[in-house]
Amino acid sequence: MIKFFLMINKQGQTRLSKYYEHVDIHKRTTLEADVIRNCLSRSKDECSFVEYKDFMLVYRQYAALVIVIGVDDDENELAVFELIHNFIEVLDKYFNRVSELDIMFHLDKVHIILDEMILNGRIVETNKSRVLAPLLVLDKMAES
Repeated sequence: MIKFFLMINKQGQTRLSKYYEHVDIHKRTTLEADVIRNCLSRSKDECSFVEYKDFMLVYRQYAALVIVIGVDDDENELAVFELIHNFIEVLDKYFNRVSELDIMFHLDKVHIILDEMILNGRIVETNKSRVLAPLLVLDKMAES
């Protein structure tokens, strides 16, 4: 099961965070600081899977953004690694070359995309057109 989903920039600022189980707000800040420190300090030659406390961190870097997903032992790390890439491809398709500014100014749309792909910590959809369908309907309604 997926515990949390983080999107951070290279400076260590959290751009998006989504937790799939309750974590106290004070614990979230320390958890995010530790996770960011662990992932950003690693070189590109190192593995994208890091054991951290009682779960595994799966991360992937795209330009100035790093996506980190915390999973428990039951989850397939390679599937989560591919989910990250699929998520970025969906964002690229919607925003036409997604950037950090797109994430910051359209956080609601990014959350909709993420919610279409992950539900209660489980991967439910990976088809790009199905993930984008509700968002395109909302955009169409906003235009009219």
